[in-house]
Amino acid sequence: MADVPDQLVLKVARDREGRRDVLFRRTAFTAILILLVLGLLNLFGQRPQTSTVDHPAAALELTAPSRVRGGLYYEARFRVDAIRELKKASLVLDSGWIEGTTINTIEPSPISEGSRDGDLVFELGHVPGGQEYVLYLQLQVNPTNVGRHSHDVQLYDGEELLASLDRTQTVFP
Repeated sequence: MADVPDQLVLKVARDREGRRDVLFRRTAFTAILILLVLGLLNLFGQRPQTSTVDHPAAALELTAPSRVRGGLYYEARFRVDAIRELKKASLVLDSGWIEGTTINTIEPSPISEGSRDGDLVFELGHVPGGQEYVLYLQLQVNPTNVGRHSHDVQLYDGEELLASLDRTQTVFP
């Protein structure tokens, strides 16, 4: 049998006495496993939630996640159910929708887009009574965008406020 090299101490190298790396590895593995399980339970978001508000003239429904992670691509769906004719329907989205978030696509394209006191305005135009209008936004959360943002939405017919949804979105790192 060969001799043990001079710098090697068998009690530490072979028998692992005085070493705590096994405990550290098991603790790190358990912490990663717990984070994965919490993600599967939707603690960090991504699943869409639906909010609805009704008005005698129209109903507004928003389906979008209220908790997201940095870098996530997601979709927001706005559905306007016109009970009576809406001559100049428009959606006003709070500025929190675009703070630290990139809008990739808006489908179908609204008649016009604008800004009102820093909020986004999408002019939808004429929506006949008994019809619905669905607007889709595809968005991506910028990785440095961490915290809570207002995701309020208002539905107008001309200057008349028909419906308002108050929502917030939490962004995890």
